[in-house]
Amino acid sequence: MDLLEKLGKYSFDSSQIDKELYSRFNVKRGLRNQDGSGVLVGLTNIGDVVGYEKEGDIVKPTEGRLYYRGISITDLVKGFQDDNRHGFDETVFLLLSGKLPDKTEISQFTSHLAGLRDLPQYFTKNMILSLRGKNIMNMLARSVLILYTLDDLAEDHSGMNVLRQSLDLIAKFPVITAYSYFGFRHSYQRKSLVIRHPDPGLSTAENFIYLLKGEKYSRLEADIIDLNLVLHAEHGGGNNSSFTTRVVSSSDTDSYSAIAAALGSLKGFLHGGANLQVIEMMKDIKKNVKDWGDKKEIAEYLMKILKGEVGDRSGKIYGIGHAIYTLSDPRAILLKEKARELAAEKGKLEEFKLYDYIEELAPEVFAKFKGGSKTVSPNVDFYSGFVYQLISIPKELFTPIFAVSRIAGWCAHRLEEITFSSKRIIRPAYKNVFGQVDYEPLDNR
Repeated sequence: MDLLEKLGKYSFDSSQIDKELYSRFNVKRGLRNQDGSGVLVGLTNIGDVVGYEKEGDIVKPTEGRLYYRGISITDLVKGFQDDNRHGFDETVFLLLSGKLPDKTEISQFTSHLAGLRDLPQYFTKNMILSLRGKNIMNMLARSVLILYTLDDLAEDHSGMNVLRQSLDLIAKFPVITAYSYFGFRHSYQRKSLVIRHPDPGLSTAENFIYLLKGEKYSRLEADIIDLNLVLHAEHGGGNNSSFTTRVVSSSDTDSYSAIAAALGSLKGFLHGGANLQVIEMMKDIKKNVKDWGDKKEIAEYLMKILKGEVGDRSGKIYGIGHAIYTLSDPRAILLKEKARELAAEKGKLEEFKLYDYIEELAPEVFAKFKGGSKTVSPNVDFYSGFVYQLISIPKELFTPIFAVSRIAGWCAHRLEEITFSSKRIIRPAYKNVFGQVDYEPLDNR
């Protein structure tokens, strides 16, 4: 056994902690209470996620609700959809300011963001195309840290300067993401290098899909990109990446370090990469379920997934269930409506119906398998990968698009964290259960 193997064995052995100790010492593993609800660790004015109600110690499932600055996500989305316009810029304004913009304000704000899209001179060539990478999320994080070096006021943590930095990052994220993908594609897939300049006359969603596909996109495709950006923009301060933003910001570090840390959090499969797992699961289901219209056959295969007999053998039906939502995820409901329209446009209604059947059957199969009362429903990841596939968005961009959206929430939470009148560095406690050991001199070891 070489040194690295020995070190690994020692490290892994010493890292094991008996689960029973969490109960003995009343430690909230994963900052979760025994009933699965989140441990309250802070206050916020930004977003609210409701998926259950508590009566004493009883958790009661309820229809999911999501609020941005007190406004229902359903009302927000229906509002701009009824006007036949895109809503991401309006959503960013709302999250950062706490109010909806009027017509003059949204016009000025949209123009301001459009004016910030262009990257610094030589940034694209030297920092994205030359320093290419195999993961767009890492390229995004690296680009954010490089932008720090180009900002003369990078260490100015005043509210107005952080707001300026926030708007600049929000505007540039879609461009950095698109350029990073083409650099990756050119270097590692031996495909053409395509770099389009941002179009200030397009909405954020239109501009992003234009950077990826040129003018070969439909209005419905752009509408769905915009909807996804709105739905993923914020999800309360307790989601892993927003909490990361707040933890790092509480130490009084700079904006670029805080956002780079959030990107590292979102990259994980348990957070931003979940829709990729849904896509892989659906590939397996489509391959092995012979009749996509046979509910009995679908249910039987879902049971095999839960038993760990098929698929990746994880025992998980990806895209079904959520840490907070129980009876429904309002984002999934809104996205499903547009997914049906897009499937019809693309001639993929049969595949959409398969998703629909799985949505219907999975909770019943889950309840039968678990034999308990836990309620599950599809989350937004169940449909987001599907619509991205229909738009021909490459899988390497699924999680980065999440980041293009969620940076709005991250920046709102950073602004709130640094402006608290009674702010303190976030520092929870850990109970040490290793015990104490006497020091042994080197000659005796």
